Amino acid sequence: MTLCIILQDNVFVTIVASIQYRAMEDKANDAYYKLSNPKSQIQSYVFDVIRASIPKLQLDDVFEQKNDIAKSVEQELEKAMFAYGYEIVQTLIVDIEPDEKVKKAMNEINAAARMRVAANEKAEAEKIVQIKRAEGEAEAKYLSGLGIARQRQAIVDGLRDSVLGFSGNVPGTSAKDVMDLVLLTQYFDTMKEIGASSKSSAVFLPHGPGAVADIASQIRNGFLQAPGLT
Repeated sequence: MTLCIILQDNVFVTIVASIQYRAMEDKANDAYYKLSNPKSQIQSYVFDVIRASIPKLQLDDVFEQKNDIAKSVEQELEKAMFAYGYEIVQTLIVDIEPDEKVKKAMNEINAAARMRVAANEKAEAEKIVQIKRAEGEAEAKYLSGLGIARQRQAIVDGLRDSVLGFSGNVPGTSAKDVMDLVLLTQYFDTMKEIGASSKSSAVFLPHGPGAVADIASQIRNGFLQAPGLT
């Protein structure tokens, strides 16, 4: 049986109820003679109970209290139909169908809420990715800096040992002479690497004995100012 009702929040809903009943064996005469149309009588009781309770509720409450509504209808029917020899087996509120526009609005609200949750989850995931990426980059830069520092320290130690060893084995040479020779060798190695690289751009450097001496002087001064050689 179906009934259309307007709720407290002015929403039209269609209530579909299903009533299972049977004549009581010990009251078969009452069931046969007292009511000529038991189905119509039961429907009237159902409609009266629903009209008395559901219009006081809002749409969300109707959905939440569907079982309570069915129980109320069943209790009222049991009291009313017992006198006529009928037993109410079960009362069900099968469906609650709001107006089509209301259903569409409810779906849009639910969709918007889910999209909001999804957006929050996506933003949180992106935040975690960015944090982890930043932590990884920071760690990589730290390790890279540590490696460069150790590399430079090894170069400085090697140059120092070479200068001291060469000065001790070749009489008449000073540490400055050895350093100039090492720097000149490094200079030519650098020029060779630049020329051999296929991706290198044009590099203009002053070239000549005087220019090489100036470059050697600049590099030597830079090394001498470094910690460990001062």
